Amino acid sequence: MSGRILIVDDDPVQRRLLEEAVKRFGYKSQTASDGAKALALLKGAKATEFDLVILDLVMPEVDGITVLTELREAKSKIPVIVQTAHGGIDTVIKAMRAGAQDFVVKPVSPERLEVSIRNMLKVSALEDELTRIHSQTTGTLTFNNIVTRSETMDRVLRLGEKAASSTIPILIEGESGVGKELIARAIQGTSDRKSKPFITVNCGAIPDHLVESILFGHEKGAFTGAVDRHIGKFQEASGGTLFLDEVGELPLDVQVKLLRALQEGEVDPVGSRKPIKVDFRLISATNRRLLDQVKEGKFREDLYYRLNVFPIWIPPLRDRLEDIPSLVRYFVARFAAEESKPHVTGIEPRAVQMLQSYDWPGNIRQLENAVYRAVVLCDGSLLTCEDFPQIVQVTAPPKPEADRQTLIGGHEMGRSGTVSQEDLQDQEFIRTEARSAFDSSTAPFGFMRSIDDHGHVRTLEDAELELIRLAISHYGGRMTEVAKRLGIGRSTLYRKLKEYGLDDKSAA
Repeated sequence: MSGRILIVDDDPVQRRLLEEAVKRFGYKSQTASDGAKALALLKGAKATEFDLVILDLVMPEVDGITVLTELREAKSKIPVIVQTAHGGIDTVIKAMRAGAQDFVVKPVSPERLEVSIRNMLKVSALEDELTRIHSQTTGTLTFNNIVTRSETMDRVLRLGEKAASSTIPILIEGESGVGKELIARAIQGTSDRKSKPFITVNCGAIPDHLVESILFGHEKGAFTGAVDRHIGKFQEASGGTLFLDEVGELPLDVQVKLLRALQEGEVDPVGSRKPIKVDFRLISATNRRLLDQVKEGKFREDLYYRLNVFPIWIPPLRDRLEDIPSLVRYFVARFAAEESKPHVTGIEPRAVQMLQSYDWPGNIRQLENAVYRAVVLCDGSLLTCEDFPQIVQVTAPPKPEADRQTLIGGHEMGRSGTVSQEDLQDQEFIRTEARSAFDSSTAPFGFMRSIDDHGHVRTLEDAELELIRLAISHYGGRMTEVAKRLGIGRSTLYRKLKEYGLDDKSAA
């Protein structure tokens, strides 16, 4: 499991030994030659870069106990493993009371050190995850609870912190699964409205005929089935924050009422004789480009400019791969606890590298589900590449050239051991297709891609066009045979060719 460890020891030989051991375990490290330098790092601007400290107790001037005491006074939550050549019980008790989480005696075996590091990182990740869940539940989630090591995400967090200090309307844009709601909750938890209602509405999941009633409420008898008065989401969010997810899915007539709610600070419940004043902070989110929808006439231009006062764009996971090790560590700790698999404590470095080589079209949500499945599959203490079979399938390099009999699909060589010119051509064809099997834009002949380059399912029209092209090529332009194999009549085939602007020659 990837993590960054600070090694504090005044003995240069011991520091080098620990550095090599930590590197061999798959972690990154930084060293400090005394307690003063360690405190400068752990209390400075880069303190959040470290996940764990290996601390020598006996050092000149600022010793290990002093470092532990100052970290505790600074309310630092970073786990500390202390080590010393003096392993008396009094020393152990003193170090633990000062805030150490584990204790090893020099010279420590690599196996013992690795287990200690792995356990400390797992416990730390689980504690942070529980803190984040509690903060999210109570409405006090802040940007400090968001797991990231990316510079691009740091900019997002800084923007969110600035926006939190006002009631300015915010539009969060980004692909599905990047964590738009998490950022919205952090804005709420950092603002003056923390601990107040945070009401989430998925605009794309509400039937069109119920959108107005759910958002703005309705009076008893306002329409058939309205047997009681209903408080809308705007009124529920009064005093707090209303988060409209997938705001681009709102019908045009509802967009008009949303615009009025923003401008006047009041809503008109269905069937009500007078508007109702509401005090809410609006945060909207979308995985589409609203400006494109404005150009297409699907979203009101005046509402767009009203929502897009303070835009925040969240980069996809493929643009911040440095976040993957930290995210995986949190997910492993969480799911190992949920699934009662305490023996699963981390992930192999090779598996982390594989995860970082994947594009993650589903972003953090997809990574979370992949780790969940891997934890369930894992029988050992560390997740391996084999625990991510779907990712292995996509990221694996083309297999090396197999024997000729396998490559040419069952065409055995003659008894003389020679291969015909035709078989050699077939071999070269298959090798070429095998090399392109994992290419982002092509697939082996006879196979059709179901996902496009952006990670979305291809349209039926696109798939049908490719299938017709393939059939015409495969059957050498014999249209009767093509129509028969496609299960359609010749007239239908020619009609489709005309619709797609093809003829039997250009299609081949």
